[in-house]
Amino acid sequence: MDRNSDEYRQRRERNNMAVKKSRLKSKQKAQDTLQRVNQLKEENERLEAKIKLLTKELSVLKDLFLEHAHNLADNVQPSSTENTTSSDNAGQ
Repeated sequence: MDRNSDEYRQRRERNNMAVKKSRLKSKQKAQDTLQRVNQLKEENERLEAKIKLLTKELSVLKDLFLEHAHNLADNVQPSSTENTTSSDNAGQ
């Protein structure tokens, strides 16, 4: 095919347009991917902060629960010991 022919020039022009379109599409896809990566990084940071906060809250609640359970155990005397002690004291 002759480089000076109209058909050759038209094919080259169509090819150049196709290449340009393909490169733009590829560039747009890369930008979209980068934007998605940034969104996911931000979401990950928010989720990690939430995990940290909830872990602290869980620790505080566990400590409160254990303190409350310990206080209950100290304040409650077993009823069998109470009855035995009362019976022993009454007999003396």
